[in-house]
Amino acid sequence: MEKIYDMIVIGGGPAGLTAGIYGGRAKLDVLVIEKEEKGGQIKITSEVVNYPGIKEISGSELVDKIKEQAKSFKNEFIQDEVIDMELHGDIKVIKTKSGKEYKGLSVVIATGASPRKLNFPGEIEYSGRGVAYCATCDGEFFTGLDVFVIGGGFAAAEESMFLTKYAKKVHVIVREPEFTCARTIADKVLAHPKIDVRFNTEVLEATGDKFLRKILLKNNITNEIEEFSPEDGETFGIFIFVGYEPQSKIFKNHVEIDKQGFILTNEDLMTNVTGVYAVGDIRPKKLRQVVTAVSDGAIASSNIEKYVFDLREKLGLKKDEVEVQKENEVKEQMLDENLKEQLREVTKVFQNKIELAVIKGENLEETSEIIQMAEEIGSTNDKIQVKIYEKTDVQLREKGIDLEKLPAIAILNDKGEYSRIKYTTVPTGHELNSFILAMYNVSGPGQKINDSLVERISKIDKKLNIKIGISLNCTRCPETVQSTQRIAVENPNINVEVIDVFSHKEFKKKYDILSVPAMVINDKELRFGQLSLEEVLDILEKI
Repeated sequence: MEKIYDMIVIGGGPAGLTAGIYGGRAKLDVLVIEKEEKGGQIKITSEVVNYPGIKEISGSELVDKIKEQAKSFKNEFIQDEVIDMELHGDIKVIKTKSGKEYKGLSVVIATGASPRKLNFPGEIEYSGRGVAYCATCDGEFFTGLDVFVIGGGFAAAEESMFLTKYAKKVHVIVREPEFTCARTIADKVLAHPKIDVRFNTEVLEATGDKFLRKILLKNNITNEIEEFSPEDGETFGIFIFVGYEPQSKIFKNHVEIDKQGFILTNEDLMTNVTGVYAVGDIRPKKLRQVVTAVSDGAIASSNIEKYVFDLREKLGLKKDEVEVQKENEVKEQMLDENLKEQLREVTKVFQNKIELAVIKGENLEETSEIIQMAEEIGSTNDKIQVKIYEKTDVQLREKGIDLEKLPAIAILNDKGEYSRIKYTTVPTGHELNSFILAMYNVSGPGQKINDSLVERISKIDKKLNIKIGISLNCTRCPETVQSTQRIAVENPNINVEVIDVFSHKEFKKKYDILSVPAMVINDKELRFGQLSLEEVLDILEKI
């Protein structure tokens, strides 16, 4: 049976890789096609100091970490060049230079941009022999020599600082009357003793023999022409950082592209072709940084998850049974060792034993994943016991566990009583923290809440069966889940079930759910949106 990927990503930079990470977390089959193992423009940046949570890292190291993360989510990688495509059907076809064709339900274009050229006389002729576009790659070749940096933006300022490691003197040539980057980096450049900055100036020509020997500069205010030639017949370097040209030519007759060559998208990052998305530097944006690239990848993938699930249902496509069997035979750890170590520390404070009661369902793949997740969580502390049940087990109904939707994990307290908290999903993604908090609350001591809220919770005297529809990619869902399950721990009248709406489409369809989190109370009251504990209480008190 011919494989049809859920998502084909063209380009292996931060934007494309992040789309792959989010796709993998959502259990999508992701193929990443890389022309070369470059990892995008960030890979040639010597120093990244503005990525949240990481004080300092090289661009190369950052991309390698992102790629390793994508691989951990079972992204498939091939190195090939895309030469043509068919994008207008439900099933997209990507054709590569090697003669292969790959089919997918969605496509993410993440080919980025390449350094823009100025096209002054001598630029092309001396490219690789003095003219360069990557300080990290070529800076060391100019140790002890003069270096010219052309450009006034963030990249030019940052790389001019980096080049002072090698150059005798760095001459920054800026066509504008001032830097166009942040004042903080601009001030550092202006204050550096090895850097000379000339504003309102541009390059007219670069000449020489085998190597660069002379550069002509023009002051656009005075029209003065200045010639620079190194002493003693030495050569010098010219590093050009004047922005990037989008790598979009191959997509020109397939998706809508603006006059500058950038691919246009809507706010969901979909192009004018349904199921085709563009992320990162390939699309028009005000800020071209790795942080905005990864943001694009996450947003696009989140929208693709919904799109692909609906499309598979529409087309009647099921994943290859042989492929699913292989995935079940070779189980990778769902929790890496770092996360397990963190869980060991968290679960040390558990007061009483709890049981994770895993109830099998008809979906063997999802059942296997839920069992594996429960066992991996259980391995972090001997106070967490894991037991596997068939849905026909009479104990389950006696404990009051709803068996309508399976597979699931129900949390039992140290007396074997049902805590009235059940997860009808594999508790991964954003809901892993919610699940850990649920265990903590059942085991004790539990999350502290003030006395006035405890009193309000205790006064709810009606039986309330609450189902919360979530997506594992949803960042708003956890607060609603955590608030509601905390109330359930305090009040025996309340049952909470957390349901993945994409795994249980009948639930999604029954209540016409088009947004998450979606709270269904007693199978009739429906509430949407992120809710705090107080907001959940406000709703429950009015039922």
